[in-house]
Amino acid sequence: MTFVYAATIAILAGAGIYMILAQNVVRIVMGVALLAASANVLIFLSGRLGSVSPPIIPEGTDVLAQTAANPLPQALVLTAIVIGFALTAFGVALVYKAYRSLGTLDASAMHDAEDMGSPFTPSQAKQ
Repeated sequence: MTFVYAATIAILAGAGIYMILAQNVVRIVMGVALLAASANVLIFLSGRLGSVSPPIIPEGTDVLAQTAANPLPQALVLTAIVIGFALTAFGVALVYKAYRSLGTLDASAMHDAEDMGSPFTPSQAKQ
């Protein structure tokens, strides 16, 4: 069963990286979302799926029971979900603004900043 989980994570990560390498910026944003999802699944699966009891320390002891779920990967996944959603939302807003101002979704055609020249050339340096 571990092989199935590893293969699923590898497929998600591979598809995400493949989409990040595309020229279309919408595919790039979706690739980042897929890569974030694969990282979330990896972190979640590192916390053991076979746990049968909640992560509560029993009265009179100082440690969790052996069968208790590990709360750290759960907290990390919740944080990663929020960060991944915020990154995806920012990327979508950035793609929308770029499309409205440039009129294209092709990353190789988005070169307006390059056409302005380098800010480090002596002719454009402010005195």
